[in-house]
Amino acid sequence: MALAAEAAARPPPDEGRQPLYADRVKVYPQRVSGLFRRIKWAVLIALLSIYYLVPWIRWNRGPGAPDQAVLVDMPGRRAYFFFIEIWPQEVYYLAGLLILGAVGLFLATSLLGRVWCGFTCPQTVWTDLFMWVERWIEGDRNKRLKLDAAPLSAAKAGKKVAKHAVWLVIALLTGGAWIMYFNDAPTVVRSIVTGQASATVYGFVGLFTGTTYLLAGWAREQVCIYMCPWPRFQSAMFDEHSLVVTYEAWRGEPRANAKAGTSPEGRGHCIDCGLCVRVCPTGIDIRDGQQLDCIGCGLCVDACNGVMAKMGWPRELITYDSLANMNARARGERPRYRFVRGRTIIYAALVVIVAAIMAVSLATRSTAGLNVLQVRAPLFVRLSDGSIRNGYTLKIANKERAVKTLRLTVSGLSGAELSVIGRQRAADGSITVAVPPDSVGTFNAFVRMPAHLAAENEETEAEDSEHFKFQATDVTTGEVASHEAVFSAPAR
Repeated sequence: MALAAEAAARPPPDEGRQPLYADRVKVYPQRVSGLFRRIKWAVLIALLSIYYLVPWIRWNRGPGAPDQAVLVDMPGRRAYFFFIEIWPQEVYYLAGLLILGAVGLFLATSLLGRVWCGFTCPQTVWTDLFMWVERWIEGDRNKRLKLDAAPLSAAKAGKKVAKHAVWLVIALLTGGAWIMYFNDAPTVVRSIVTGQASATVYGFVGLFTGTTYLLAGWAREQVCIYMCPWPRFQSAMFDEHSLVVTYEAWRGEPRANAKAGTSPEGRGHCIDCGLCVRVCPTGIDIRDGQQLDCIGCGLCVDACNGVMAKMGWPRELITYDSLANMNARARGERPRYRFVRGRTIIYAALVVIVAAIMAVSLATRSTAGLNVLQVRAPLFVRLSDGSIRNGYTLKIANKERAVKTLRLTVSGLSGAELSVIGRQRAADGSITVAVPPDSVGTFNAFVRMPAHLAAENEETEAEDSEHFKFQATDVTTGEVASHEAVFSAPAR
């Protein structure tokens, strides 16, 4: 009976349990003004201006070359960034940029917390723009709450349709602008408008239009909280001296309502107005401490400073500061800002090193590239005079916008003779070839080892392959491009 009574007293299996999945609680951020809001507007305008206008900047590279300043020319296998032209074999520059961006982000995070997420992340920028449109058409927080709760009417439908129409226009402009980075901007816009663009172009415009509309208009904070991996490991870059959005609980607690003009002495400064929660784009309460959902935008700082100004109390109850400084103030000590720390030194040094390597590499890179492919069917041919001949395919890249004349020679293979189909050999054994501008010239070459040298190799039981180099020397500048090759011969 005791067991039966105990079993009866137990709650049902699901009672009191938290659900594994919870429905989304829609966030209605309230309009706020202040320093961080002005910074966000300035960053938004600057970044969107760069994104939408850069494809229209022209850059003269000479006849026959694209005149778009920033262009990734997939059919032409080139990437252009103002005066820099990147060839496919120089994709390591892209790797360098990614490394530079990653380490730079680590440095910014260790110094300023989630400054990327709060101010410059594309998700944040476009979500801010979409929310501005929403406020412009539907009104601020309270009006939007009432509108969503109201039954469907002509006025409500009109506002909703207008909002989503503007969202779709912005999303379409966003998708169209992205395509311009891979095609000549005036040409691709004309082809899209006139219906003459390819299915690929329309497909990518539709893809980026849809993703922008979905992520910035509907998903919003869900992208930051659930989809983005960055919040999961950014804490590894934080320490107690990183600047983050903090609530100074030592000063704010205990919370209690108060009227303007009352003294803050002997009480917590937080009046529990909840404005910091209402302005948050992810809907969190910063007073609960550091959270994964906080993107570090600082809008709660603006909201709280506005309330403190109305109360006539000291500002910065919610502030952008380090945890070390917050704890120092709680102890009555003077705060100290430590930007030079072990991790920041390491990150800064890596940024400088990678940037220097890339700069030196760009400044000293060759304007000619040489690649050699050995003909392997057959590996070698014994000619009627007893000499051994190997065949090679030479590919010479001319990275300049002018015809490049080069002198071909071989080195490291004693007594070898070079010949190129369709070209005359000079008295010194070199062969002169010309490569058209911004293209790759292909030449069929032969290297012959005279009969007496081939016989010496066989008599001394030489190995059946010997390494040597092809060299292409620019006759104008003296610049040399070289490539190692292998000469194959019969072993004894």
